[in-house]
Amino acid sequence: MAKFSFFGRRLALALGICACSPTTPARTEEPVIVADAKKSAEWIAQALSQSGYKADFTIASLSELDRFFDEHAPNGAPIESGLLSDRLGNKIFSIGAYVGETVLRARKGAWVGDDSDREAEINISIRFEDGTIIWPVQRVMKRFKNGREDGLKEYGAVLTSSEY
Repeated sequence: MAKFSFFGRRLALALGICACSPTTPARTEEPVIVADAKKSAEWIAQALSQSGYKADFTIASLSELDRFFDEHAPNGAPIESGLLSDRLGNKIFSIGAYVGETVLRARKGAWVGDDSDREAEINISIRFEDGTIIWPVQRVMKRFKNGREDGLKEYGAVLTSSEY
């Protein structure tokens, strides 16, 4: 069986190369970007909780993310020495992953990500059983930039309402 390092395996998957012998069926592995999103959601939930925000993966907790953005990025810019003043991209991705995981716990669906996409962190999506697709990281980017008009509480409420 061919062996690949972490990056070699990722490259092999991106190029469509099977990292197994011809007699061994290929395993379908979760894309790295999806695994990263799940881990990042857990990480940011802990970090937010330690900073005084209720981050328990309930739809109600999305209002805490709105409060977080109001306090740490008013007018679409991180405040100096605030919780978004460093590693902004990582934190935006993690908050997007948290939003996605929160919605997934309230509504059936699955993460969809393509490791070969150069912008996988932005384009990661969720496909629900009814075929609806959402892009939670892109929504968080909009919330960061536009403020309350792209609120996360309302986003989660609409996505999980029985009318949706």
